[in-house]
Amino acid sequence: MSCSAAIGPPQWLAKPDFQAVIDALVAAGHRVVGPRVAAGAIVLDDVACVADLPAGWLDDQDGGSYRLRRDEAAGCFDHVVGPHSLKNFLFPAREPVATFIRDGAGWREQPLVPDPAPLAVLGVRGCDLAALAIQDAVFLRADVADSTYRGRRAGLFIVAVNCRRAAATCFCHSMQCGPAAGPGFDLAVTEIDDRFAIEAGTTKGAALLAAVATRATLTPCTPADTAAVRDVPQALGRWMHSRQAMPGAAAPRSLDTTDIRDLLFGNLEHPHWAAIADRCLACGNCTLVCPTCFCHSVEDVPDLSGDRATLERRWASCFTLDHAHMHGGGPRPTTASRYRQWLTHKLAGWIDQFGTSGCTGCGRCITWCPVGIDLTAEVAAIRAADARP
Repeated sequence: MSCSAAIGPPQWLAKPDFQAVIDALVAAGHRVVGPRVAAGAIVLDDVACVADLPAGWLDDQDGGSYRLRRDEAAGCFDHVVGPHSLKNFLFPAREPVATFIRDGAGWREQPLVPDPAPLAVLGVRGCDLAALAIQDAVFLRADVADSTYRGRRAGLFIVAVNCRRAAATCFCHSMQCGPAAGPGFDLAVTEIDDRFAIEAGTTKGAALLAAVATRATLTPCTPADTAAVRDVPQALGRWMHSRQAMPGAAAPRSLDTTDIRDLLFGNLEHPHWAAIADRCLACGNCTLVCPTCFCHSVEDVPDLSGDRATLERRWASCFTLDHAHMHGGGPRPTTASRYRQWLTHKLAGWIDQFGTSGCTGCGRCITWCPVGIDLTAEVAAIRAADARP
């Protein structure tokens, strides 16, 4: 994927001057969140200054493994994706959808309190931009648009990053979702040495760049500079496609998507599902960290006085026994059937529903699986012993 979504050539911005981007976003009324080191991981949290960004930190990821390590040469965005994605902010794990207050003998609905400020997110990767487009297809359908999601989405400002490093769990190249930032960003940055190349992807982004120019020096990139900027994610993509290990970096994973819908739907009784179930804990971690999973439940939460009741939306997981519960019990009583439901929906059923895969190759489900189950390996195993006639 190339960063062809840019509407103008990139411009150089010195790294310390990236503060001007943060200040311009704050001046425009945004709450600014971005990558920060917390609790042994790089998560998305409020960012006030450039010093909050995780310069000097790298993440080593593999199946069931996530570790941070210091590397003084690491840039502000040389880490890969952490456990958080845009989903955590646009579709939070828990939120009220309606609140009712006792009013005499009846009840009246209390208006929901809107978010105090629109959100701006720094460091969004190509895989998460693609995931955002998938979430939009779910929550912004014309016939059943989610009003809360729509309001947050309308105010969202995205500062994307063109990746120059990948983890062993990354396979965005297989899904055509990276490592370059694709369509959907307002601004995109590419980190090169002690500078950022910054470019606008929307008129909103161009307006913010104009505000940045009043606070810091922006220098136009020459054609040679622009070619070098474009080559940063392209070089990473070439390495990912080659699957060759680099010094200090394991080879990234890859997923063969050829005929994948028919492959999975044609192997629903494949014995490999039971082999996966022998390892799977059905904990739901993969669904929680996945940037596209959208299953949720709505529960009635009364207060102790009995005078207030809230309908609360909470993330749900198809790995729980009572997911999609019907009269007589759940439709998928075994771990094998629940893992099969998740994987076939993600990689096959989603194509029927939305015209695209539900996976963007971010690799979070591999990293944060306690037993390191790797969907790229599981699909490969099914493909190797394809039971279709």
